[in-house]
Amino acid sequence: MNIQADYDYIIIGAGSAGCVLANRLTEDLNTRVLLLETGGSDKSIFIQMPTALSIPMNTKKYAWQFESQPEPYLNDRKMHCPRGKVLGGSSSINGMVYVRGHAKDFDEWQQSGATDWDYSHCLPYFKKAESWAFKADDYRAKEGPLGVNNGNQMKNPLYQAFIDAGTDAGYLATEDYNGEQQEGFGPMHMTVKNGRRASTSNAYLRPAMSRPNLTVVTHALVHKVLLENKAAVGVRFAHKNQTHEIKVNKEVILSAGSIGSPHLLQLSGIGSKEVLDKAGIECLHELNGVGENLQDHLEFYFQFKCTQPITLNGELDWWSKLKIGVRWILNKDGLGSTNHFESCGFIRSKVGVEWPDLQYHFLPAAMRYDGKEAFAGHGFQVHIGHNKPKSRGSVKVVSNQPDVAPQITFNYLQHQDDIQGFRACVRLTREIINQPALDSYRGEEIQPGMHIQSDSEIDAFVRESVESAYHPSCSCKMGTDALSVVDPETKVHGIQGLRVVDSSIFPTIPNGNLNSPTIMLAERAADLIKGHHLPPESVTVTGDVQWQTQQRANTPKR
Repeated sequence: MNIQADYDYIIIGAGSAGCVLANRLTEDLNTRVLLLETGGSDKSIFIQMPTALSIPMNTKKYAWQFESQPEPYLNDRKMHCPRGKVLGGSSSINGMVYVRGHAKDFDEWQQSGATDWDYSHCLPYFKKAESWAFKADDYRAKEGPLGVNNGNQMKNPLYQAFIDAGTDAGYLATEDYNGEQQEGFGPMHMTVKNGRRASTSNAYLRPAMSRPNLTVVTHALVHKVLLENKAAVGVRFAHKNQTHEIKVNKEVILSAGSIGSPHLLQLSGIGSKEVLDKAGIECLHELNGVGENLQDHLEFYFQFKCTQPITLNGELDWWSKLKIGVRWILNKDGLGSTNHFESCGFIRSKVGVEWPDLQYHFLPAAMRYDGKEAFAGHGFQVHIGHNKPKSRGSVKVVSNQPDVAPQITFNYLQHQDDIQGFRACVRLTREIINQPALDSYRGEEIQPGMHIQSDSEIDAFVRESVESAYHPSCSCKMGTDALSVVDPETKVHGIQGLRVVDSSIFPTIPNGNLNSPTIMLAERAADLIKGHHLPPESVTVTGDVQWQTQQRANTPKR
């Protein structure tokens, strides 16, 4: 590997956004790009085989194993916060669920000061990224690099039974929650192509690595962005026991994620003077929003015994796993080629909520987060979370040494509306699971357990059982207010030649998993950098705020 003395662009982080940028910026062969990644190769079978998703997330080799501070509103629990440390970043360790978010999530961005980041401007870039396995239309496209499908297309009858239970309870059905209508119950989509994980490394980076103008350096620990007179002039990083300082001709782009990007800004002397002083770092540019506005999704899972032996619990012994793995190695199909989340739902927590704020992932198994069975026998579970939290946290540097993790505090359930949202999660989910469509399969409720009924009992259960959905975001928010870190062109306020392009610049967290909107954001940011743009597309989006009042009021409940 030949590291040159200077590049046009230096991208820090080969993750969900960084791989997209590396591909798009090097389409012009006259543009020289250096891509730095702390992790290494993503070729492991445990990354590439979709069903093995729980392994890389919990492996130090492939993920930063961050922990939050004791969370004050969750009984002082420290919450696990893994972030990708491998080519592909978190797209190589995540659950591969493909959710764009609701159209109004992006309209909310624009309303908060992120000009031209409304849905009409974002939709063309969702489409540019996507290779949709089914019919293209005004919302979906088939020509992009990112493979999206529905796994094994719901061969297990429990997937459809869950969808039917949702409609039995009076909710809508949706054939494509990433299209005209997010709200309702339907098939879930995943970033899998030809049976293999469709990470941004596979989809974007690998096709670009043969270009002579792209240099990829793995196992590179970035120390800081080098600043002179309020301008980014290069990057300092360690590689193979040597320290390098590489100059940049145009821009440094931070794509290290919602923990890494604010931490690197702070290590570089950009942030709150008070925070930097405590860490022994000279404040070169005071920007108080760095590391603030941190948001994440929480979830817990309902677990039920299943009265029929049709669940994945029958496939969790070592012999069954071996057969699944061998079939996948030989054919890239079968149970190894799916994340198993093949049906889902998006609903509103209460009447009057403007767009859905609760999300379901259905799994035809009862399993723990580490992939082991939750109890003996067959079972199924549904993951449920309140997706529009009002609680806000922070990422704060604590040392001038780049290998010392920052202090992460999410303040989960700080806001009363978030507590009420999770009460709705419990009560509405029970109503759905107890519909006729699941009568043939539903056994005893194992978690939370029917003894959990009152508000105080639900609150106590949630505080003890809720887990991160691994969607940290918004810690370098885009906008123009006092806590904004980047402007609507993704440029850091007050610093020339420095951008942040990743989920940290979301103003607010969308209603759904974050990999898809992060890729979209990087696609659009690449065009902004190159001075290009796709014209906005105005389309119809279904969603009537009065729907839940009118339709569900007339639906019998069990």
